[in-house]
Amino acid sequence: MRGEVVRMELGGQGFGAMRLRERDDDPDPDRDPVAVIHAALDAGISLVDTADAYRNEELVGRAVRSRRDELVLASKFGLVWHGDVAGDFDVRADPAYVREAAEASLRRLGVDVIDLYYLHHRSETTPIEDTVAAMAELVDRGVVRALGLSNVTAEDLRRAHAVHPITALQERWSLLERDIERELVPAAADLGVTIVAHSPTDHGLLHRNPDSGAVVDIARAHDVTPGQVALAWVHHRNRAHDVEVVPLPGTTSVHHLHANVATQDLELTDEELRALNTLGG
Repeated sequence: MRGEVVRMELGGQGFGAMRLRERDDDPDPDRDPVAVIHAALDAGISLVDTADAYRNEELVGRAVRSRRDELVLASKFGLVWHGDVAGDFDVRADPAYVREAAEASLRRLGVDVIDLYYLHHRSETTPIEDTVAAMAELVDRGVVRALGLSNVTAEDLRRAHAVHPITALQERWSLLERDIERELVPAAADLGVTIVAHSPTDHGLLHRNPDSGAVVDIARAHDVTPGQVALAWVHHRNRAHDVEVVPLPGTTSVHHLHANVATQDLELTDEELRALNTLGG
């Protein structure tokens, strides 16, 4: 294995920029995408996460340019979209594309280095060892500081980590989506890999329509929203699994950003956690 594990201060909660878009047609300052990112940084969030597939790297780069030293900037590569149809993409993870994608992201972000660079999705054709070896070359060149994986298996994670230390694993984890707990969480804990939990409220579903009286009752007891309870549950996963967990909610609203940040201070009781744990199986 080449290199050493890079320990990054990812903070207690990150900010997922997937949904941010230019909003010239919306004068509402609460939904100004640059203001949302600045509000996250003002609130002490240090991890700002995007991807070339989100098609907003220029926006994110512009938003963080004057505050570059305040954050861990993360991006991803590997998804090649065909039009705008959801799920209509190929995965490219060959070494030549790794280099091509990184150069393009650096240019769009307007930075000299990406702090945390992820493979966005496992490839069925390129061995993950080849992909990670090419990503490790980016670290050697000084244009990437640390490596991450997303949408992979536990075996992928172990094989990748044997080539170069993997700092972070970004996977979906929420009250309603807990498949990660079977194999990936134990593998990450064993290897000392931080889990960045995206979609912690199931893309807002648990904000809008929680399918459980337990979530609603707990929210009422704490005078918060069901979505905040769901996000707080993810914050508590580090205790349950002895692994570092950084929830990665995303929003297009400053007001909602502040509500997400507040969940870091929401302490759920053992009884409440047991009730919530029954929801996902």
